[in-house]
Amino acid sequence: MRDCATVLATKSWYSAAMSARHRVLSACAFATLAACGPPPATIVPGPGPDSPVEPDEPPPAGEGYESAGGMWVPRQLSAHAETLRKLGLELDPAQLTDPLAAPLGAIVSLGGCSASFVSPQGLIVTNHHCITGALQYSSTSSENLLEHGFLAKTLDAEKSNGPAARVYVTRAFTDVTAKVRAGLEQLADPKQRHDTVERRQKELIAECETKPATRCEIAENLGGGEFLLIEKLEIRDVRLVYAPHRGVGNYGGEIDNWRWPRHSGDFALLRAYVGPDGSPADYSEKNVPYQPKHHLQIATKPLTPGALVFVAGYPGRTYRLYTAEETSETVEWFYPGRIELYQEYLARIAEVSRDDKDVALKATPLERGLSNALTYTRGALEGLTLGGALAARRKRDSELKEWTSAEAERRAKYDGVLEKLAGVFEQRKATRDLDSALWELLRLSSMTSTALDLVRMAEERAKPDPERKPEYQARNWKPMEQGMVSLSKRYARKLEAGLLGLALERAARLPDSPEKQRLLAAFLGKSEPSRASIEQAVTALLGKTRLEDEKTRVETFRKGTTASLARSADPMIKAARELLVLVKGKEAREDARTGELLLLRPRYVAALREMTPGPLAPDANGTLRVSFGTVRGYAPKPGAPVYFPFTRLEQVVDKATGKEPFDAPAKLLEKAKSRTYGPYADEKLGTVPVNFLADLDITGGNSGSPTLDARGQLVGLAFDGNYEAMASDWLFMSHITRSIHVDTRYMLWVMDAVDGADALLEEMGVAPKL
Repeated sequence: MRDCATVLATKSWYSAAMSARHRVLSACAFATLAACGPPPATIVPGPGPDSPVEPDEPPPAGEGYESAGGMWVPRQLSAHAETLRKLGLELDPAQLTDPLAAPLGAIVSLGGCSASFVSPQGLIVTNHHCITGALQYSSTSSENLLEHGFLAKTLDAEKSNGPAARVYVTRAFTDVTAKVRAGLEQLADPKQRHDTVERRQKELIAECETKPATRCEIAENLGGGEFLLIEKLEIRDVRLVYAPHRGVGNYGGEIDNWRWPRHSGDFALLRAYVGPDGSPADYSEKNVPYQPKHHLQIATKPLTPGALVFVAGYPGRTYRLYTAEETSETVEWFYPGRIELYQEYLARIAEVSRDDKDVALKATPLERGLSNALTYTRGALEGLTLGGALAARRKRDSELKEWTSAEAERRAKYDGVLEKLAGVFEQRKATRDLDSALWELLRLSSMTSTALDLVRMAEERAKPDPERKPEYQARNWKPMEQGMVSLSKRYARKLEAGLLGLALERAARLPDSPEKQRLLAAFLGKSEPSRASIEQAVTALLGKTRLEDEKTRVETFRKGTTASLARSADPMIKAARELLVLVKGKEAREDARTGELLLLRPRYVAALREMTPGPLAPDANGTLRVSFGTVRGYAPKPGAPVYFPFTRLEQVVDKATGKEPFDAPAKLLEKAKSRTYGPYADEKLGTVPVNFLADLDITGGNSGSPTLDARGQLVGLAFDGNYEAMASDWLFMSHITRSIHVDTRYMLWVMDAVDGADALLEEMGVAPKL
């Protein structure tokens, strides 16, 4: 699964991963950061319809084309116009360079996943796994939407996704590099450089947001060498419209995750609402469906092997322009540590949710995210080591060093940049374990992060708004308060106790230091840390805190002051006040590193661009990008048969066991066995295609991205990648990197034949036939 929470554009991967405020928990929040995952569920090889290789397959239309990857900023596609024409593009290439025109104007962000409008009435299609939180929000122990799915047959029946749900519609891009970077080279103090950039960004955003109903952000490209101001419409009323049964939307579960062949109906529908005047508004029964300027059309031309396809969306983070030193740290410390973390938290979640349906329901989004992240991280680590990505990165940096020293002009611009970068990365190793423990505690313990936000908010509120930390400025108060409210739907004390307890147990294993002692004392007092003493302390903390109460959280958020919270007897507030000292120390270290990197990383990337011929795609950063390629299979290892790039409806039946995760709904199996295909069958395959492969370049955050054909029409949704290429966030490997997509024809077939979603099909311009 490829969902993702967007990381702060001005932070490195390490700083983003460790950020105290980067806490929106999603699969990608872990995943973007040589053990082998579970074996793939396979289709038996051999001739015939279940073979990984299609018998008598004709040469693909894109034969001879080898994808070079790249998540391109739309304006960069003009450099690829000739290639696109040769691959069969039927649009004017200039259309794909304009993010505000069709078809790119229909693409939206959900703040961690991508999506697209598919009707004039604000209907949105995205992945099923992208709405796990929405399904959990509206579920109860007696009505489990996560399990059984949901279909609203009228607008009135559509369910709110909660006050924190968002849809972001991009409206403008402005290059503000000169305004952000002016004079940075003259500032000797790294912290001053960081603060200068932060201040300028706050000023630009404040000016931008004087426009009505506008949410703005500044995104960094090319290691901080370029800054873009992005204006977005922020829609705050988002509703659940349709989700198939879990046995469709998550068919195969973690066994099939990141694997091919794949047979998942990973899709769902939402709707965006606005106030009666057309402006964004909080949820209200008076609100009306949003009317987008552009929406996608369902493809009418069958998709075939070799066909040109695009993915447009909001990929979260890649690391292809990072140094060998950073890559090495990932291999030696970051990924191994994350694997251990995921394993321990998954075990703890299983322990506390056993025989407790309410806890299990509320833990589902976190459990799925951690499971997905574990599989990803194992595969990425394997790819970086056994797959050769780390060796390739070391080779590139060695070549760059040799190239920069070859001429006096290059030496003047770039000499020593690698060594200076290595020095910055070496400095952070001294506190990385402590920083990681703080990140873990604030990311995984809802009560701890809530208490810290309340304490920090009281302190920041007393300052003039321009002087506040960016995340605590007035523009963020509403979403922060809405987060305090929505916590009620996902909070369970038993789950919280397990997560907070484990975070403290893991912190207790750190090497001894004053900072470690302060962290543990904030929760345990003078007690020696052990599982028993930690469980006792956590039970007491949660039993006495008033922050489990929604009204108390909101009231404290609105009216709390530093003085009033200093007098508070609430044990979580007391703990947060102690933690704030450690968090501020961590922020100061990160800010100084960022100030160093503001000068060094752009020089490194500029050297790479000068040394490497042709256009260079910036690393993904949560902004709109386009990837293009062809429908294409791959050989999972040298000498193995090449997988056919489509899977079939009959294979869903073949896999079905009646037990999770291969428990497709009875009606789906019945319709498949009776060959009730309607107009959704592919003439060549003789059946309904389910999923397909393409050599497109995607990453976390691309989940839900529409897959478009040569006409710019919707042929599927990106939802995953293949295990063999999990290191592709670091190095795109054209022979094996593949994206996995749910075919639009399977989506329509499920809606028509299985769930009877006739009104939605008609709204999307499709006449129901079954």
